[in-house]
Parts: sequence; structure tokens; C-alpha cells
Amino acid sequence: MAAPSGGAGRGEEEEEEEEGGEEGERGENERERKRKGREIKEKRENGGEGEREKEEEDEDDEDDDDDEEGLSGPLAAVFPRDPALFADSFPTRSRFRFCGHVLRIAQHHGPRLGLAAPVWDGALELCRYFEEENLDFRGRTVIELGAGTGIVGILAALLGGDVTITDLPLALEQIRENVRRNVPGGAAAPCPPPRVRALAWGLDHGSFPRGYDVVLGADVVYDPRSFPALLATLRHLCGPRSVALLCCGMRRELGAARFFQQLLPRHFRTQLLRRCPQRDVELYRATCGDIG
Repeated sequence: MAAPSGGAGRGEEEEEEEEGGEEGERGENERERKRKGREIKEKRENGGEGEREKEEEDEDDEDDDDDEEGLSGPLAAVFPRDPALFADSFPTRSRFRFCGHVLRIAQHHGPRLGLAAPVWDGALELCRYFEEENLDFRGRTVIELGAGTGIVGILAALLGGDVTITDLPLALEQIRENVRRNVPGGAAAPCPPPRVRALAWGLDHGSFPRGYDVVLGADVVYDPRSFPALLATLRHLCGPRSVALLCCGMRRELGAARFFQQLLPRHFRTQLLRRCPQRDVELYRATCGDIG
């Protein structure tokens, strides 16, 4: 809605008055500078060596002042002094609403976390699936792989699951922060907070129990070099009654189509649950069973 014309005019007048005051002050400073110059000239003509040194010091001080003014002017836009602009990470905080819960998710963008920092489309689509299917995780053991922000595992915990959220060690502090922001602790809490643990696929999955009821993965299929380790981890964590829900971007260069259509079906019964063409995301359900 446009501002009333009277208010706009009053704002302009105030700015003009301030500019006029600055002009008068500059004129007053200029007259004072000229007066001091005449005094210094008179004393120099009288042979005042000490005053000559003072004059040079005054000129140096004025030059320093000019330099500082220059840095606070146009150069400040090129060389900003805000140290946050040179930090290793740029945190952002977003809110998402799923299943009646408002999730407050921190994302620490930067070279340290890299791909683990943001909330990816696969995670959001998996959360939408929980909501649209009215999933209830009460009484179920749940593990999330490659969690990044932990948003999927956090929502599963809020829906009653006994949840373990995993990723590489560098991402764990971001996950813990988001768990603290969304899942209250203490005896009166409606659900226990998720456990947060490091898990490198293909290396230390043996320290986790077998046979989780639900295995979750959002955008974990992005590097063909990691496919054998991811498959080994899935095969260890899944038991005869386990269900794996994997939701990922299907960009050709990521090799996701090959993973879901060729590699995963060798070990699991695989079903495409939904496809989101707008985001190029697909959700798959994988279960253990007789592979014909």
C-alpha cells in the first residue's frame, strides 16, 4: 500500500534539512581551516621552527583523517569490514511445517559441510510422504542415513519413532543443533530425542544392530563411487521385516537411475512409490525378501 503523500513529503523535507545543516557545518570548518592557516603563515614568517613542525604534524593528521574518510566511503563497499563475510560457514535458519509440527532447521553453508549443509528436495519430499500417508512410527526402530540436517529423522522422532540419526562426523554438530531446536529433552518430553551417531558407509556399519524396522535415506544416492558401500550398509541394517524409504534426486550425472533400477533390485524388492517431475525426485520403497 502506498504511503500518504503528506508523509512522503515530510520525509523528504527532513532529509533536505539534514543536508543543509551539513553544508553549513562544512562551510564553518572551511573558514576555521583558513584562519588557522593564516596564523601558521604569520608564525612561520617570524621564524617559529617549533610551530613549523606542529604544522607538519597537523597536516599529517589531516591526511590520516582523509584516508579514514575514504575507507568509510566508496572503498567500504569494496572492502567491507564485517568479519562474518569471511567466516568458514554462513548459517541460515528455516522453518518447515509437516504433520502438525513446525521444524526449525539450521543450515551451516560453507566448504566445511559442503553437501551436508542444506535441506535437499529429497528430504522435503520424504517428509511430505510422511504427512500425506499419515505415518506413525510409534513402537518402531528407525535409522536415517546421510542425514545432513537431520530433518527427516527429527520428524520421524516427533511421530513417535525410536530414532538414530547418522552421518559423517563433520555433520554431527549441525544435526545435534537441530535436534535440540526441535525435540525437547527431559522426562516430560512427548518423545525421546533421537540418538546422533557417526556412520561411514561400508566401514563402521557393523557397530549398529541389524534389523531396524525403518531405514530412511534422503538424497543419499549422488556419487557412484559410494554405491557399493551404501548397498553394504543397507544390507546390514535391514532385516526380513525392514522397510527402507529412499528419496533422491534423479539427475542423470548422479547415476541414481542405475542405482535404483539395476543395483538395488539385486538385493531388495524395490517399488517406486512416487515421482515428482517438477523437482526430478523419486521415492522408492525397498524390502528384503526373495529376489527372483
